[in-house]
Amino acid sequence: MWVSVTNAVAPSALSGSHALQAAPIGRGLFALLVAFVVATLFYAVTLHLAATFFIGTVPTQKAAAVAPAPALVSVLLGRYGLESVGFVSRGLGVLIVVAATLSADALAISRVYDLDVVPTAVLTLLHFAFAAVLGIALANLFGLL
Repeated sequence: MWVSVTNAVAPSALSGSHALQAAPIGRGLFALLVAFVVATLFYAVTLHLAATFFIGTVPTQKAAAVAPAPALVSVLLGRYGLESVGFVSRGLGVLIVVAATLSADALAISRVYDLDVVPTAVLTLLHFAFAAVLGIALANLFGLL
């Protein structure tokens, strides 16, 4: 004896684009603000770790004061940096965003931590290394890579 199994869901219910799938993240102002806040928190934590490793005991407020500068540059260039410039390849665009973010980070670190050029460069590179390692680890943990 053969039993016929039918689909309990009508085909018209699955024809919409919203069925069983999450909506993509918006590209509006709210999405930019959330990305900025998350990036600021991430940069503050990684900078505090790098500064504690390099300088010693430092107040967390200094890292919190520096973090919005690289976060703002990276979020805005990541969102708007490549859309209006058609002759820049994606790889070169990423390099430009990283260089601009590191420059903003170095300027803010030098001002807030009151360091000379060489210690500022070392702390900036340490911050980049800490952020890269923690970012890759978190991305792998959450399955983003």
